[in-house]
Amino acid sequence: MKFDNVLSEINGFGKFQVKLFLIQMLSRITLPCHFLLNNFMAAVPPHHCNISSLEDGGVFGNLTLHQKLLVSIPTKRDGTPSSCQMFAQPQYEYLSGWNNSKEASFVRCQNGWVYDNSTFKATLVTEWDLVCSRKGMNTATATIFFIGVMIGAPIFGFLSDRFGRRRLLLVSYISSLTFAILSAFSSSYIMFVIMRFFTGMCLSGISIISIALNVEWCSIERRTFSCVIISLDWSLGNWLLAGIAFFVRDWRMLIVVVTSPLILAIFCWRWLPESARWLVAKGKAEDAHHYIMECAEMNGRSKSKTGDKKYTIVDLFRTRNIRKLAICSGIVWYGVAFTYYGISLNITGFGLNPFLTQFIFASIEVPMKIGVYFFLEKFGRRYCEMGALVSTGVCLFINIFISTDKWVARTIVGVLGKSLSEASFTIIFLYTTELYPTVVRQNGLGFTSFMARLGVSISPLIMLLEDVWQILPAATYCAVAVGCGLVTLLLPETLNTQLPEFIEDIEKPSKCLPIY
Repeated sequence: MKFDNVLSEINGFGKFQVKLFLIQMLSRITLPCHFLLNNFMAAVPPHHCNISSLEDGGVFGNLTLHQKLLVSIPTKRDGTPSSCQMFAQPQYEYLSGWNNSKEASFVRCQNGWVYDNSTFKATLVTEWDLVCSRKGMNTATATIFFIGVMIGAPIFGFLSDRFGRRRLLLVSYISSLTFAILSAFSSSYIMFVIMRFFTGMCLSGISIISIALNVEWCSIERRTFSCVIISLDWSLGNWLLAGIAFFVRDWRMLIVVVTSPLILAIFCWRWLPESARWLVAKGKAEDAHHYIMECAEMNGRSKSKTGDKKYTIVDLFRTRNIRKLAICSGIVWYGVAFTYYGISLNITGFGLNPFLTQFIFASIEVPMKIGVYFFLEKFGRRYCEMGALVSTGVCLFINIFISTDKWVARTIVGVLGKSLSEASFTIIFLYTTELYPTVVRQNGLGFTSFMARLGVSISPLIMLLEDVWQILPAATYCAVAVGCGLVTLLLPETLNTQLPEFIEDIEKPSKCLPIY
């Protein structure tokens, strides 16, 4: 008997599944908080060269602060002091209104910078002066974190397929909490990026294992609904991040606070069940029977052994259909993550307060995900994924031609693009868990998550291309979204199909499984 038939008998969406989702929520709400943390932790406040050494030397006399800045630092077009340059010698003639900047010589800031702390009390930028020639180091903090996520995905995917979902979730909880706290108390930039790398690597375990565990306990008819409900954890975490960041303006304390739900997740882990579907596939019939009976009892219902072959990520490329599936799904995941984080990590590009932008982005996700449920049930996974990703690219394309001073229009189009990219993320998680067989499902999620994090690691660096051409970053995000969206058409539809258990199920599909 197929496991989906067993789930139907014991109620594939009852109190047992609700308990599973609620326990998982404690850890999953920390994911968006960490993945989008750089929007606040690495925010760049207004800054200018520190001229205190000139003041100590008595150069300025009785000049006001405004006059001191005027004669010491060149101004930008908007009238604010330059962020990275100062005059080689004070230009006192500027006090009389005479301005001939062509004759003045400039030098880099000689004694550090002064930061405006009216919005943020302390960030990575103010901690280690990651501005001007060092601004790439600030961008690199996000890239290094997502490289960790990228590397962690296949590792946790392999280990959870080998040793089970439940054990590896506990490992992810404890290690994520440990490295996150260590990063908050880092004494140097090098220590911080190393700790963030390992934090990202461990959080990837929570990301891919939790979604698989939830989907593997749901029946066919409730699978779409359950995945959309699960994805709301991300929206809740987004809201949580906006609220916490508004009240906690110090980057160290911000990391501690957004990580704290993992303490409760570790405590509640004891009530998490193992995936009975995985246990059956591994030939552990007695253990699977224990959890099935527990599920049946909690849901108010009464109620064939396989080999124990070891599978690895290499098995994703051994045969024709599974290889095609891995390559195509990997490309789509790359495009989804590359585009989503290209928008999400650029919340200052819309002309609004970053806290308000984060809140708007989080708020639009909820109605979009509700809409996703109905579209998935009517049109299926493949066309919905393709439509969401291509539409995201269209929104990015439109925003290229909207000037920065029209921030209302830019924000509306940007929010629409963000919601569509979030929809593509919601769909691809469900789609991927349905595509891969149980024996390699976590390996498949690990591989696709690796591809996604590769896209995320590169995504923040694309913003540096605006120094080459202003519209180049947006054009790049647009092209990737549309191109990867079209690749979705090469994947099979999985609406209302049983989850494949073994690789043979997709190499020689039956009428009840996806046709490749």
